[in-house]
Amino acid sequence: MSEDLLADTATGPIRTDAARRLDMIDLLRGLVIVLMVLDHTRDYMHLGALAFDPLDLDKTTPLLFFTRWITHLCAPTFTFLAGVSIFLQAARGKTGWPLSRFLLTRGLWLVVLEISLISFGFNFAVPFFFLQIIFAMGVSMIALAALVWLPSRVILLLGIVIVAGHGLLAGVSMDSLTATGQILWRLGMQPGGLGVVPGMSVYPVIPWFGIMCLGYGLGPIFAMEDLSRRRAITLLAAGLILLFLILRLPNLYGEPQAWAWQANPGLMLMDILKVSKYPPSLDYTLITLGLAMCLLLALTHLPKLFQAPLLAFGRTPFLTYLLHIYMVHVAAILVGLAQGIPPAHFTNFLGDPSRLAADAYGLTLPAVYGVWLAILVLLYPISNAYARYRMRHRNWWLSYL
Repeated sequence: MSEDLLADTATGPIRTDAARRLDMIDLLRGLVIVLMVLDHTRDYMHLGALAFDPLDLDKTTPLLFFTRWITHLCAPTFTFLAGVSIFLQAARGKTGWPLSRFLLTRGLWLVVLEISLISFGFNFAVPFFFLQIIFAMGVSMIALAALVWLPSRVILLLGIVIVAGHGLLAGVSMDSLTATGQILWRLGMQPGGLGVVPGMSVYPVIPWFGIMCLGYGLGPIFAMEDLSRRRAITLLAAGLILLFLILRLPNLYGEPQAWAWQANPGLMLMDILKVSKYPPSLDYTLITLGLAMCLLLALTHLPKLFQAPLLAFGRTPFLTYLLHIYMVHVAAILVGLAQGIPPAHFTNFLGDPSRLAADAYGLTLPAVYGVWLAILVLLYPISNAYARYRMRHRNWWLSYL
């Protein structure tokens, strides 16, 4: 095995059976989709969603806090696994220009969809650009297209530098930049409105590009034989969580929001875990990816009954992502109708949420969980059918949807 494993994709493809599609990756990606649906269902339907931040310790409850917090795993895991998957494509033989061309076209496709179908699905109003994780991943793929010619360890080093160091630029003043510079800074480093452009950038590209580089750079782990791969992932998970504790507990580095002693251990735990996602801090990245690696190992031990929906979602991540946005938004309109709220109040949901806030619209958290499960039930047969179709066909366009 060791003779066949070439850790450097710049010198040639990795010839190993382990480079084939891994169920553990699809399972984790599927779980991320499930959590993402929960997060957006809560955003659109929970009665407190428009009133306060669910991570605000003065207003939240433990269930609401962890309902929101567990969904922190979604974006970094999705982005990290995208980097791993790109490496595994190189491991299967797609190297050089074919890989770069795919990343360029795939990245552009994601950007176009983010500013069109996805933004409209979230807001039901135009023009409005809601630049989230799909946009950040698309631009990151375009950037990575120029780097996949380099050894994976060089890309790993770049990812470490970006993830560990981008927080040092947090003090840059927007006032010192030109109007164009401010837009570019919003797109690259700091979330916020886009000025003359209607919309907002929520996932600035550079920190998320760093996470994708981590995934690509650690890709050789996933091309190992099963036992070696599991050992390496176990060490990686332990290292990430340990480094998080070393940095976070003494408020040493990696998180702009320092935690403080609280009235009880539960509140203290929540304060420690309250890390910054916009943009993702180093501590945020460490704890979310550390837990994601733990889940990567655990999900393969689930009964087949529970693996089936996760595999269906994980093998059709983009289609499932796109469908759930519209399903959640339509479900919110139906809930609104049942509460006597006009459908028009659900247009421009992001640009002007004040109408819904004034309507005291929303469901209790248990009811939100019920709607979430119903949406997953509706999604599963569609995702499963498309996953089966993709397994039976090799059309070029399938890799873009």
